[in-house]
Amino acid sequence: MDWHVRRLLNRVSIALAAVATAALLHLLRHSASSCFAGGGGSPTHASLSLAPFPRTSCDAASRRVVDPDLRLAKLRASPRWRRRRTALSAALLVSLRRLRFLGESSRALCVAAGAGLAADALHAAGIGDVTAVDLVDFPPLVRRADPHSLPFFDGAFDVVLVEDPGALTGALFPSRFAAEIERTVRRGGAIAIAVDRHVGSSAVVHLFRKSRVLEVRNATLDGSLVSVVVLLRSANRTKTNPH
Repeated sequence: MDWHVRRLLNRVSIALAAVATAALLHLLRHSASSCFAGGGGSPTHASLSLAPFPRTSCDAASRRVVDPDLRLAKLRASPRWRRRRTALSAALLVSLRRLRFLGESSRALCVAAGAGLAADALHAAGIGDVTAVDLVDFPPLVRRADPHSLPFFDGAFDVVLVEDPGALTGALFPSRFAAEIERTVRRGGAIAIAVDRHVGSSAVVHLFRKSRVLEVRNATLDGSLVSVVVLLRSANRTKTNPH
């Protein structure tokens, strides 16, 4: 009886080994033909050409990367992007031009820039020297940098813009966020920052200790009601009535 059981178990083991071998060969042929670059040749040659062997069959697959300039062109062609850029220009850039802080030779910095809408609006307005930063880069307009520790010299910019209404109040350290902006804008330069309207200008006045408020106006950005605060960077803080 034991001999029959052992014989049956041996046959089952051989059958399972054959099934496993067939499955492995099938996976190797499938991965070589569908994932490996140059899979039109011999599967064996395609497998041996990889060193080290990938952890999964598609680790070596060729993935399409969107060109940053092409992505920007698609953004600029979208109606929503154009509407938002127009609204941003009307809310922030018009005030800066009217107050004579913004010209074609101005050096501008956009902080918490997102996909680069403010930078694109500045370029469209004829400003050539524009830098945009955020925690996550978005080429070609936005580079990666921590707003709490900006990698720029003191007074490197004439104008600093913050288009995101939640950037100041949502910052990890709002006072440090404001101090870095004031550090990088030159004395006599301007800061234009959008904040949620319910927050008001009092939070801006409290945080920007080396600047004084020149103008506060209500605006609508991407469907949100905001207050746009324009400040003059001065040597010492001067308290003024923002209204």
